[in-house]
Amino acid sequence: MSERHDVSKIVPPEQMPRLYDDEGGALSRADRRSDRVVLLPSGDPRRAGHDRGRIRLQWGQHLLTDLLAGRYRSFVCGVNTQDNDHGIINQVVAMTTTSQWTPKAVTSYTRMFAESVSVHAATDREPYILKFDLDRLLIFGLLRPAGRDHFTLEDLSRGFGTISKLLQGRRERLPVASVSFLGAKSNRLLDPDGREPTFESVLRVMFESGYRGDAFPSLGMWELAPTGVFASYPFPESLDLMRKGGF
Repeated sequence: MSERHDVSKIVPPEQMPRLYDDEGGALSRADRRSDRVVLLPSGDPRRAGHDRGRIRLQWGQHLLTDLLAGRYRSFVCGVNTQDNDHGIINQVVAMTTTSQWTPKAVTSYTRMFAESVSVHAATDREPYILKFDLDRLLIFGLLRPAGRDHFTLEDLSRGFGTISKLLQGRRERLPVASVSFLGAKSNRLLDPDGREPTFESVLRVMFESGYRGDAFPSLGMWELAPTGVFASYPFPESLDLMRKGGF
């Protein structure tokens, strides 16, 4: 850490911010065995605006708990026609007792929709967005294209373009959250080389498609330390500057 950013060299010890009561600070220091992220500050928190010009990244937050607690009105995830047993949509549906949807009905409805599309709208561009109304929560299910066992970034681009239109001007559908589509079991996201793309690539596609909600990193990303992460996207310009060899 540079001297310019080392708070301990600027603020006297007795004025340093305290996180926990009693000895909680000393007892909560993470070691290399801990699952952890290093959150880097960016931007000036004293400056505010009315535009929703960023995607918030919910590091350390529990997606399922937040959905069931009613913190979001809409949710974006993947869905397919064959097997959603290991998908998050089935977990959400199974835990929502106020909805008539069941995990089995989700796959059945998705299959019926896809079969209907193949007959009546075979020339339409995929992927489609299926809506599942769970009373307090509206799920936007990005339908995996027929004949493929994974999503591509192009699929996400078209899908989030449609989702952004479905959210535009609909305040009753906000706030909205989305999975990262990384680390998935039922609906994987792969690049042309057969690998998962970077989180930055996924966020870029979401952002350029007009999405401005929250995004939840995959659980595997909770072990990224010591690599620093940011709390929102777009990332600060300083990251690009460092990639180009600047300081």
